[in-house]
Amino acid sequence: MLPLAMGWRHLLFDNYPVEPDTVDAHLPDALDVDTFDGDAWLSVVPFTNVDVRPIGVPEGRGMPLPELNLRTYVTCDDEPGVYFFSLDAQGILGVTGARLFQHLPYYYARISLEGVDGKVRFLSRRLHPGARPAQYEATYWPSGEAFEAREDPLARFLLERYRFYTEAPDGTVRYSNVDHEPWTLYPASVDERTNTLFAADGFDTPDTEPVRYYSPGVDVTASRSKRWD
Repeated sequence: MLPLAMGWRHLLFDNYPVEPDTVDAHLPDALDVDTFDGDAWLSVVPFTNVDVRPIGVPEGRGMPLPELNLRTYVTCDDEPGVYFFSLDAQGILGVTGARLFQHLPYYYARISLEGVDGKVRFLSRRLHPGARPAQYEATYWPSGEAFEAREDPLARFLLERYRFYTEAPDGTVRYSNVDHEPWTLYPASVDERTNTLFAADGFDTPDTEPVRYYSPGVDVTASRSKRWD
């Protein structure tokens, strides 16, 4: 697959501290849990991709791709990155391409995202054939002053990562690099009505207090998937 350009918009980062062993049991052997003050983290991230297109295609000719993912934080030979347990997305073509060429665990879902009075209402229902069902419904919004993620130790740990890892069907670890401006964040408030994403991905719902951020978004480029040697 060609390198891609896109925009990530209207993001919620709903971050839960958990025991490292909880995460480690779900990771490929080549990846190690990354921790902050002794905690591993599971993050639910609803947002929308806009204008997804191969690099070189003019702006405005890409496709939208609303998305919901469950992710954690890892290292591979001490190189930090993100690992996705699932990515639910609206577009069939985008889901198929990401599964085939990026080896990412994408699932087709019916998703709606709308902004009302400064808040984002997000609904997702997984419809992927053969997959465990997952539903998510929440309204979220910024609820404080803006700050730069790199200026806050926890936010920097969770968000200032520029690589994601995945496991190919043959068991090899692959990675892609991403590039974007540093994150601008706001504290976030969330009215969550339904979230079965943890159960769908084999986790108990965390009983810890989440740390929540909102971002209006960044423009992103992502490299081809490469094998980790």
